[in-house]
Amino acid sequence: MENKMQIYKKYYTQMLLIRRFEEKCVELYSSEKIRGFLHLYIGEEAVAVGVMDALTPDDNIFATYREHGHALVRGVSPNAIMAEMLGKVEGCSRGRGGSMHLFDAATRFYGGSAIVGGGLPLAVGMALADKMKKEDRVSVCFFGDGAVAEGEFHESLNLAALWNLPILFVCENNLYGMGTELKMSESETNLAKKASCYKIESLQVDGMNVLDVAKAAKDAVKKIKKEGVPVFLECLTYRFRGHSMFDAELYRDKKEVNEWKKKDPILNFQNELKKMKALEQIDIKDIEKEVSSIINEAVEFAQNGTLEPIEDLEKFVYSMEAEQ
Repeated sequence: MENKMQIYKKYYTQMLLIRRFEEKCVELYSSEKIRGFLHLYIGEEAVAVGVMDALTPDDNIFATYREHGHALVRGVSPNAIMAEMLGKVEGCSRGRGGSMHLFDAATRFYGGSAIVGGGLPLAVGMALADKMKKEDRVSVCFFGDGAVAEGEFHESLNLAALWNLPILFVCENNLYGMGTELKMSESETNLAKKASCYKIESLQVDGMNVLDVAKAAKDAVKKIKKEGVPVFLECLTYRFRGHSMFDAELYRDKKEVNEWKKKDPILNFQNELKKMKALEQIDIKDIEKEVSSIINEAVEFAQNGTLEPIEDLEKFVYSMEAEQ
């Protein structure tokens, strides 16, 4: 069993790995090594790290198109993720999914999804199957505040409550659905209140504080496994970069972004460790070197990977011929 110092080191390492991985993706995207869409998780690292620590390897994960951080912390190989970003066969989705469609059955990471809220009904289906098979398993579904405006959000929460399904709904509320501020699209901006309307235990947590997220997630998972009911966790967070690499960010003030950067989850965790007099026991420089080595290896692996041959273009594509 991990002691507190091991846990703190793990949290710091995982958050730094996400941050440096995303920064490397910016570099590769700018040099056109990564193509297509790219949505960065910078600023939201504490959510993925805190929630994942509450789970077992047997639990199910459903994520959004901003899912690199979730995949890394879940244990999907950084090499396979980076290869996927570069469109190589060695990628976790054989290079066919790219940034928004990471998938890894071995870690029960059932994909990012380009469809807003697309993971919600999938999580309901998986949780229902597990309940019918009497599996001691939790399905965790990450989604953004923008998904709350989708019909499947309400349908999924309603069914989860009616059927008492073992689901942890994790809303990563970063205040913006693409370029639309939450208060401009939702009359009630407390999203936990919306979930509670379905008689689901719902709570808000500081999504910039990894310790707060971890505690809330562990309490939630404990309740789900003990009572077999869904729980809704709203993590108040903020993305430091645009919605995607194409985003000019004309919808929010730079002063607002800078204010949120003062709440940087990695720097704030460093400060917490200082207060606890634990920082000196965690060699930050060594962690930085370790993370840098992992990312460099991933980039080399991806760049040396292979592109799928043109003759395989129709592989995994299925269709039914029209009846004559």
